[in-house]
Amino acid sequence: MTTQIRFAPALGDWILRQLQQGESADALVQVLQERKVAQQAAHAIVAAFVQARLGTAPLPVDTVELLDSGSPGESLPGYRYETPRLAPGPSIDAGDRTIRALARAERPVLAVLDGVIDAAECEELIAMARGRLKPSTVTDATTGRDVIARQRTSFGMFFRPFQNPLVAGIDRRIARIMNLPPENGEGLQVLHYPQGTGSEPHFDFLVPSNDANRNSIARSGQRVSTLVTYLNDVAQGGETIFPATGWTVSPVRGHAVYFEYCNSLGELDHASLHASRAVQTGEKWVATKWMRARPFVSA
Repeated sequence: MTTQIRFAPALGDWILRQLQQGESADALVQVLQERKVAQQAAHAIVAAFVQARLGTAPLPVDTVELLDSGSPGESLPGYRYETPRLAPGPSIDAGDRTIRALARAERPVLAVLDGVIDAAECEELIAMARGRLKPSTVTDATTGRDVIARQRTSFGMFFRPFQNPLVAGIDRRIARIMNLPPENGEGLQVLHYPQGTGSEPHFDFLVPSNDANRNSIARSGQRVSTLVTYLNDVAQGGETIFPATGWTVSPVRGHAVYFEYCNSLGELDHASLHASRAVQTGEKWVATKWMRARPFVSA
């Protein structure tokens, strides 16, 4: 079930102005908490305005909905949970190794995994990606164009699927973990977050609000799941957070967070909203794999 959180319209106007001026979602949540707003409510309020700016939800006026944690069988409206694609149990056969499941959640379908990419592979991926990084972009919800935006301050690059022996081995391993054919995977993306950078709350599924996204969905189907693997330890900050549910995953080298957000009916799970907290000390490197419902065909 959900809880209605009411707030003063003046507060909503202030949050919207701050976001428009480039203030981070994390900073706004911190301000709300300093004003004695509960952490989960603060995340939900700010996330609602971020979603509105991305074009994935209407602009809230004085109320947002919060998923009640600990309520078995309930989900955000419009999404029916099915048997997870991820294999059950404490370990997952990834072909060339066994992956340990450290923690799981049901709503959204989420798991924290250990040993997805080993230390040597992490170092090699970083070395191959370092010279090819460009400022990360977001997709404009109206035009479908990739634009540089303040809500994502990382740097990134993509490998082609099976680009070299290392990437091919990781692609196959991740496909086994995510329980979908390797050809359904988009190219492995490596992201670098320098100190002070992160990303605001966002969805990984494609919102069909522009021709680019609609055409991509027509070619390859919707994105259905994500695996984010941490390539280094982060001394402070850089956690992956899920504001609708209160889950927080710390970045530890070789660990990964897996989550699903599209079922067999094509419904999308808005509880998969997630963000990267700003790195406070050091830097953060991650490798991200998105899986599609059908074999991935690039534009």
